[in-house]
Amino acid sequence: MDFSLNDGQKMMIETVRRFIAEELQPLENEVEETGFLDKSKAQAIHDKAKALSLYGMNMPAEIGGGGLSNMDRILCEEQFGHTTDILIRRAFGNVYEPLLHCKGEQIERWLKPAVAGKRTCAITITESGAGSDAAGIKTNAKKNDKGWVLNGTKHFISDGEWSDFFLVSAKTGEKEISMFMVDKGLAGFTLGKDQKMMGLRGTPHLELFFDNVQLEDAALLGEAGQGFKLAMGALNVVRLAQVGARAVGKATHVCELMLNWANERKQFGSKIGDFQMVQQMIADSVIEINAARWMVYHAAWMLDQGMDAREQIAMVKVHAAETLGRVVDRAVQVFGGMGFCKELSIERYYRDARIYRIYDGTSEIHRGVIAKSTMKKGAVLFDVHR
Repeated sequence: MDFSLNDGQKMMIETVRRFIAEELQPLENEVEETGFLDKSKAQAIHDKAKALSLYGMNMPAEIGGGGLSNMDRILCEEQFGHTTDILIRRAFGNVYEPLLHCKGEQIERWLKPAVAGKRTCAITITESGAGSDAAGIKTNAKKNDKGWVLNGTKHFISDGEWSDFFLVSAKTGEKEISMFMVDKGLAGFTLGKDQKMMGLRGTPHLELFFDNVQLEDAALLGEAGQGFKLAMGALNVVRLAQVGARAVGKATHVCELMLNWANERKQFGSKIGDFQMVQQMIADSVIEINAARWMVYHAAWMLDQGMDAREQIAMVKVHAAETLGRVVDRAVQVFGGMGFCKELSIERYYRDARIYRIYDGTSEIHRGVIAKSTMKKGAVLFDVHR
């Protein structure tokens, strides 16, 4: 059992960390203040990331991606947590794994351009009546002699404004869900309002409307009826990488700010870090961050071994998201009034952290999954010697 990182992994982490510090973090305040990322600056960080082979790192090398293992990807995603969501999307890409099911002409039309950063896609599952219940969608596609006719509505679609095509889950039968690649600009496909959020400034979350949108047969991704499996597979990876690992990274970033403040801020003639109640908040944060990190690493290792890590990823989703929430809350407390002030970044991190317990399956849903699996499988989920 070896917990050390090899030289290649250390170099990769250092490259990503330096890129974030030099190219992305200087843009954070502007994004926070204006609510959007200037397109020329978005293109600039995209080009710089591409030049360093930092774009689409989760995709196979043979189609132009980084070809990273799950563990190596997680190491990068943890670093991504040190900056803002929209900057991560524009610099490093958001190329979803279901696209790997492209075949024939789909590979050149959608997959390769997405991996190369020439096209941007968003995944669209959520509807007003189907959040955690991803199988409860109403959007539907019906077969006709030209392909498929798509009708329905989606909401909270991240990157809807930037993307030029969408992975859309739709019912193709009473108990059948399929996934389609839908190009922006098709007749009957319109974008709704940007649903303003408490946090994640700069990342648009749009409503999408499909009114008798005619899709060609080539728009079907994978096989008919495979859409729910594709969506759940994508969400499983997202939960581990974009929620779990990034939550650890963001909590790490915030904890360091809290530590620095505790060492610099003085009250009653002493550093506030000398006060035991502040020390407890720091100690609890360090303990929880490290526990969450090793949970993330273990789940990534399991995936690399070809093992089923669904329950472990559910545990990661709950623990890492809630760890981030607690760490940021403590940081606000340690910073005191300045932690509540927009002059510093702490209040932004507090707002951004809250969504981690909600998106890609709420903590309550995942606790239910873990409990049911444990009742069925028994001690194997918590006793490693079973």
